[in-house]
Formats: sequence, structure tokens, C-alpha cells
Amino acid sequence: MSRAALLVLADGRFPAGGHAHSGGAEAAVKAGRVTGAASLEDFCRGRLHTAGRVAAALAAAAVLGVDPVELDAAADARTPSPALRVTARKLGRQLMRAARATWPSGELDALVRQFPKGAHQPVVLGLAARAAGLGALDAAHCAAYESVSGPASATVRLLSLDPFEATGVLARLAPELDRVADAAVEAARRAVDEGADVLPASSAPLLEISAEVHAAWPVRLFAS
Repeated sequence: MSRAALLVLADGRFPAGGHAHSGGAEAAVKAGRVTGAASLEDFCRGRLHTAGRVAAALAAAAVLGVDPVELDAAADARTPSPALRVTARKLGRQLMRAARATWPSGELDALVRQFPKGAHQPVVLGLAARAAGLGALDAAHCAAYESVSGPASATVRLLSLDPFEATGVLARLAPELDRVADAAVEAARRAVDEGADVLPASSAPLLEISAEVHAAWPVRLFAS
């Protein structure tokens, strides 16, 4: 396992397309639910324990060798919003391009053939981590961190929030992120024997509804 590879995969400058997406923060800002650091922390905490938890478990399961086709179907079932499913596959396609260029892998090539329009991003993330020689906990940490770092970065642009305050939010969430990643790996280990149905299915209905509303906006700063 290479800690340097983990840093490369988790780096916000890794060309996986996440910079163009706010993780629901743009809609939350416009609705007045995120207005500063305190409400951003609440928003990110909710996202971490729902979408982040699900993504972390899917990524960890992919590292552990659970069938990626089964995992993609599980991701689809856990994403009621059509707009979010489109976004997840778009991000998966972009991440796949970057991962194959960085860590060539027969498993990544096979997933491209199975999902030419893109698999769900957490599934691709897990296989990318596996190709990089990383473990399930590494992938879970990457997925969980992405679930909060994207909204935090977007809010800096959306609200002109002090970047130091946004980073402070992420730092305060770090202990919870560790717990989410640990629980995700436990669930992923169960999925190896029991199938993807045992993976978390934590829901965030307001995120799903807001994503549909956001997708219909004529002018947006972020794609999602």
C-alpha cells in the first residue's frame, strides 16, 4: 500500500471533474440553508452521514472484490434522483479517464467495456484505489472526504466564504469522517459474503429533491 498513491487519488487537483460540482451546496445556498461556516458544517455533516456513508461503502466493497456490476446496480438503487444518477455516471466516466492514465488496470478496462457511458463514481473510485494498490479503508476515506470537501470548496466561491473557515469545517468533521470510513469498511466486508444488499442505504431526500430543482435552473455556477 502506498500512502503517496492515496494522496494522489484524494488530491483535489486530480483531474476527476469534481471541481465542477458542488455536491448540492449551490442549491442549498440559494435556498438559504447554507449561509456561513456554521450552516455549512451542518450541511456537510448531513451529507457525510448519508451520501458520504453510501459512497464510502460502495468504494470499499469495490476494493474488496465485490462484483462492480452488482455495486453499480446498488448505487443506482440508492440514488432516486435521475439528475444525481446522471451526475454520478458523468463523474465516474471522468474519474475513469484519469485513473486509467495513472494506474493502468485490466479491471478498469473491463468496467469501461461494461459501462461505456460511465459507472457510478464510487464504484470507479474503489477500482481505481485497488489499481493503485490501496486498501478498502483508503478508498472509504477518499469517498467520505469527497462528500464534504466538494461542498466546502464550492461554498467558498458561492458565498465568498473565508477559505480558512471552510477548511476549519472539514477539520472539525475529521473524527466523524474516520468513523464513517471505518463503518463503511465493516459493511463492505459483509458484502463480500452476503452481497451488495447489506451495504448502507442512508437517504437524504432533500438532497435528491434539490438536485432535481437545480438541474432545471437555466443558469448555474456548478453542474450539480
